[in-house]
Amino acid sequence: MTPLGRLIAAQIRLSGPMPLDEYMQLCLLHPEHGYYATRDPFGAQGDFTTAPEISQMFGEMIGLALAQAWLDQGGPTPFTLAEIGPGRGTLMADILRTIRVVPGMLDAAQVTLIEASAHLRRVQRDKLGDIAHLDSAAQLPRQPLFLVANEFFDALPINQFQRVADGWAKRMVTMDEQGRLALALGPAVPGPDAPLGQIRESCPAAIPAAQEVARRIAEHGGCAIMIDYGNWAGHGDTFQALRAHKPEDPLENPGEADLTAHVDFQPLAMAATAAGAQASRMVTQGEWLARLGIAARAERLAQAGDAGAGAALHRLTAPEEMGHLFKVLAFWASRAPVPPGFEPLEPYAHDA
Repeated sequence: MTPLGRLIAAQIRLSGPMPLDEYMQLCLLHPEHGYYATRDPFGAQGDFTTAPEISQMFGEMIGLALAQAWLDQGGPTPFTLAEIGPGRGTLMADILRTIRVVPGMLDAAQVTLIEASAHLRRVQRDKLGDIAHLDSAAQLPRQPLFLVANEFFDALPINQFQRVADGWAKRMVTMDEQGRLALALGPAVPGPDAPLGQIRESCPAAIPAAQEVARRIAEHGGCAIMIDYGNWAGHGDTFQALRAHKPEDPLENPGEADLTAHVDFQPLAMAATAAGAQASRMVTQGEWLARLGIAARAERLAQAGDAGAGAALHRLTAPEEMGHLFKVLAFWASRAPVPPGFEPLEPYAHDA
């Protein structure tokens, strides 16, 4: 068992079964043994590769979309240019390079990263220089906000509930007879009817984060773009672990594997509209990047000698690669034009 696994086991023996969100929080952010606190997980030498690490085109498309939204809203000055969960800082570096061509935008931007990992904060400063760091979206300045969140919501801790004969039972982390971590069910509580065994997930931290972002946009203007893997009003067990680019049991190596779950975009959109912002329809990453002109950009890069541009385009946009798995959602100020590549949420805002 890993060092963190031994600590978790001791806590379970002392206090009883542990909620899944508490287990995920410890695995990812324990100050001494947590996954993000102890390593750089990105790229070929890490456990997974994100879109910004695949190609500069991803960040360029986001930068252009944010730039057009900024221009459409009158070029507010100053404004917060923020990223939640910025990894190595690669995406923000590409965005900053892209918006340099927009007169006045870079000078007006106050770059702000929301990052919980002290290790990754150091990595980001090495790449981006002296930028501001915040612990949470609640600390964002109250001014126009243009924000991106790429693979942020999938890493937020989740809870799972399983339909049983007399209601819904919360899935908990406990110990089996061999002393290994295992999943068990807590007491059943009443809830909506569903097939026996069906699993539904909730993410307690997602709604407050979305509301904080949307509230600032509603009050001060701006736009937020969120990219993640997930669905609209989905259900089922999506709790998973990735280590060295391969899936494994999420309870096998606490603190040494990336733990994630698919994002349900519907409550994020509902949180945004409840806070007074507009929300978009969910669109696949492949379709959104195509609308922004990524194919033409890949062709120009290939003509300039980038031999990997075509392969990167395929990986980012093809349905069998990241194109359909990843989805995109936007929030924007209520009186502003729709951001590039998106459509307004209605009429399916409340569809199941």
